[in-house]
Amino acid sequence: MSPVPGTPSQRPAASAPSGPALRASLTELQDHLRGADAALARLLGQWGSGAGGSDDHIVRVLESREEQARRIYDIEYAARTTLWGFQSGANTVAPVPTTLPDGPDGPDDQRPDGNGPPMRKDGNPDASYRIVVDRDFLSEPAALRALDLRVERGHLVRVVDQPLIKLLIADGETAMVQVEPGRSLELRPPLVVLAIELFESVWRRSRPYLREDGDLSPTDRRILQLMLSGLTDAATAHQLGTSPRTVQRRVRALMDLAAVASRVQLGWYAMRNNWV
Repeated sequence: MSPVPGTPSQRPAASAPSGPALRASLTELQDHLRGADAALARLLGQWGSGAGGSDDHIVRVLESREEQARRIYDIEYAARTTLWGFQSGANTVAPVPTTLPDGPDGPDDQRPDGNGPPMRKDGNPDASYRIVVDRDFLSEPAALRALDLRVERGHLVRVVDQPLIKLLIADGETAMVQVEPGRSLELRPPLVVLAIELFESVWRRSRPYLREDGDLSPTDRRILQLMLSGLTDAATAHQLGTSPRTVQRRVRALMDLAAVASRVQLGWYAMRNNWV
């Protein structure tokens, strides 16, 4: 919230005002406070009304798993120009395999409530996608395959190390934020700008999921990607369908190639030389 105009913190240093000037300033400040209070009352009124499920309000509360899953697919299906999102682990509402663009036809293609047309696995092909995932997501079954399919379709995918909340923003107009495991909020303007600012802030400090430049094999790039995200050798091996010993051997070979003595140095070298 912006500072209230006319407050002392917004004014340059000056001599103490006279009695009439001080009274005029206080009156002006009171007017601003009354305006802010009225605006807050209207906002809370819209919030309370929106909890009932009306799409005409700026906040809608979604509390059941089925309702959240249905709304996720509806928002993605309806996106016209852009779709931005955070994906984190423990995807109980929309498990990773159900979001794979090449998923098999059948029951999994139906909407969570069984009504309406089948959900489109890859969303709107005309929309521009930007997706950020965290370490927990990378540990999930089928996560790498899902992200590889996104990259193949031209989606921009980036990674952060810290846990993310689950977030979806369509066309800069609608956002869905999971505030706790069993509850999400759907935001409309003007509150959707808060979700947009959060997404942009995280996007700026994220790193690419995979880069096609560089001279490493796809497997080595994946190992580095997972290592930099903090996965253990055992977790990395599980994701790649190999053994922890094989992962350790390939990391050792990469360290020798980079002429470094530790994994920390390897990570630094990999980032500087576009290996990931």
